[in-house]
Amino acid sequence: MFTEPKIAIVGSGSWATALAKILLNNVDRIGWYFRSPDNIEQFKRFKHNPSYLRGVEFDINRIDFYSDINEVFEKSDLLVISIPSAFLNSSLSELTVDISKKYIVSAIKGIVPEGNQIVGKYLHEKFKLPYERIGVIAGPCHAEEVALERLSYLTIACPDIRRARDFAFKLECPYIRSHVSDDIYGTEYASVLKNIIAIASGIVHGLRYGDNFQAVLVANAIQEIKRFVDKVHPITRDIKSSAYLGDLLVTAYSQFSRNRTFGTMIGKGYTTRTAQLEMHMVAEGYYATKSIHEINLDYKVNLPICEAVYNILYGGENPAAEIRRLTEKLR
Repeated sequence: MFTEPKIAIVGSGSWATALAKILLNNVDRIGWYFRSPDNIEQFKRFKHNPSYLRGVEFDINRIDFYSDINEVFEKSDLLVISIPSAFLNSSLSELTVDISKKYIVSAIKGIVPEGNQIVGKYLHEKFKLPYERIGVIAGPCHAEEVALERLSYLTIACPDIRRARDFAFKLECPYIRSHVSDDIYGTEYASVLKNIIAIASGIVHGLRYGDNFQAVLVANAIQEIKRFVDKVHPITRDIKSSAYLGDLLVTAYSQFSRNRTFGTMIGKGYTTRTAQLEMHMVAEGYYATKSIHEINLDYKVNLPICEAVYNILYGGENPAAEIRRLTEKLR
């Protein structure tokens, strides 16, 4: 008799909460890992995530909560990981169970900084997980709009298209449309790069550049992303599709984009530390900026926007002066 795979969410942030909401439209129950047992108790008491998207109520009788990461991995077949990339290695360092036969889908849009690796490569090399058992969720999609049930599109990338389709089907609901791809490298790197671009978009907004220049910035940005992903993983892909261009556009322009918000604060004169403290959320692009800079020392792709952000965040350059120099490099 066919048995549905046990699905679990690993992570407790806004995107993890949005994915739990989506999945519970199509599966009877899910597992959900929270690092903090106190947060689990509050969730059970109030029937919502105590820290993120608190307006989304859940039927807690359909959720198995875990605070032991080995237990959730051992008891689940398909795990959706939504932990900020900067903390992924430390969180999974506690794993002792063999996960090489699991199917793991990354909902992380960042690079694991310890080895400057995209999540798929990190899982493959550290845990011997075959690429055919690794999936990637690509946007454009913000958790806040999922909470409001506004129509959104997701792309599931996996070398095993059958697995991608099976998981994509589990996400389909009246407000989610899903597509599949086999390009895990391209979708992951594009997701990382668009966060850096969104910081640049926020910086120029904070410096009071207008919509005209924002359009030039984003038009150049998609070319920058194409140059990089084509160099790192040269396959045929349509960079204009929603998993690439769409994800860039929503992250660069949306009011819900934490990377754009972070960049706006930098453009207005905040230090990186002050901006991080005031946001109370992780801007993945901050960590990705340094990682992409270091990765690109080998590839030597022309990335003027990403390099401008790196010079501002890590090189101590004045934002106004650095963006002025950037304007001379864009067409």
